[in-house]
Amino acid sequence: MDRAALLARLDEKAALDFLSAMARHKSYSETEGERVLAAFMAERMREIGIEAELQPVVGERVNAIGRWKGTGGGKSLLFNGHLDTNPATEGWTVDPWGGLVDKEFIYGIGVSNMKAGDAAYFCAVKTLIDAGVKLKGDVVLTYVVGELQGGVGTVAAIRSGVKADYFINSEPSDLQAITMHACAFTFVIELTGNTRHLSKREQAVDAIVAACDLIPRLNAMTFSGANSDEHRSINRVHVGVVRGALGKELHEWRAPQVADFARIKGSGRYAPGQTEAGAIADMRRELDALEARFPGLKATIRTEKEEGHRSMPAFEVARDARIVKTINAAYQEVRGEAQPTGAIAPPGFFGTDAGHFYAELGMEGIVCGPGGRYNTMPDERVEIVDYLAMIRIYMLCILDICEIA
Repeated sequence: MDRAALLARLDEKAALDFLSAMARHKSYSETEGERVLAAFMAERMREIGIEAELQPVVGERVNAIGRWKGTGGGKSLLFNGHLDTNPATEGWTVDPWGGLVDKEFIYGIGVSNMKAGDAAYFCAVKTLIDAGVKLKGDVVLTYVVGELQGGVGTVAAIRSGVKADYFINSEPSDLQAITMHACAFTFVIELTGNTRHLSKREQAVDAIVAACDLIPRLNAMTFSGANSDEHRSINRVHVGVVRGALGKELHEWRAPQVADFARIKGSGRYAPGQTEAGAIADMRRELDALEARFPGLKATIRTEKEEGHRSMPAFEVARDARIVKTINAAYQEVRGEAQPTGAIAPPGFFGTDAGHFYAELGMEGIVCGPGGRYNTMPDERVEIVDYLAMIRIYMLCILDICEIA
């Protein structure tokens, strides 16, 4: 059977029904729902003849891992996606767990981030199996939990021995091929000034005024040591929290006093080849300049990690790598145009589990999945045409990497 005939075998209604079924699972991160969905995925894999297991993560959490074994002699391809989702917010006009499909979209909390990607590689494999295709290389399907805690599920899978020659991470990229993304860190800056009553404001060192001076400078920063302009393009600092008042306890009842303390919390992004230590040193230099502009001000900076969370490493792959050429060619075949490729924003600012495969195993891979532009928002949704195109692109990648036996 030729490639066009294989692509035409995709049962589009069944593919949408499968994604709807996934969307109806309330798989909030760190809840029983993600375990139920993992069991659902493992059972669906077994039904189509794939060896599948529920793999322990930390606590009671589990990944669903499947392997479609080849006959031997071919390269292996691993697909990676997470099952856990953010919570539904206010503002939805449809049922977040209804799996609604209309003429243009499929809706649901987590359908973009990232159940559409998860479903796409399952449906790609199912379509090939149903067509009687036999491969030389293995296809490994990983449905992990804990991506929202920095990738604890993927790290557990890697350390249990799950690997392949190449990988595709299906995070939402609007079908663009993301060859590089940033590493993230959280920082806390504390500014200590000197209070006076407002009548003697000129004698004070106002921590709130200093914070207002600093924040735009932080938000405009890039870091030193970038390997290229493209690497620098995924540098970013963002302040998301600021509080200022009297003392470290941030007393708010004494408004006539000049605030002598401000705490700023935010996140930074740096590229492969740069380091957290280097980023913090660059920010320290910005704080030194702030202290010079506000004599008497003392500024400190530290990084902060939430308990139970991992850091998500940066990720990079060469544009001429085999997996990049493969997915570029598949996209061209399915869509008839060149695939956008590179450190493309906004996905280049994201963290993904691709960073763990890159950092821990040195695997060559790509980030490419359906969804993105309607990600993590009320009425989260994915374009049906993108979801179906992604399935077909994944089918071609499997055929090219693993080879027909």
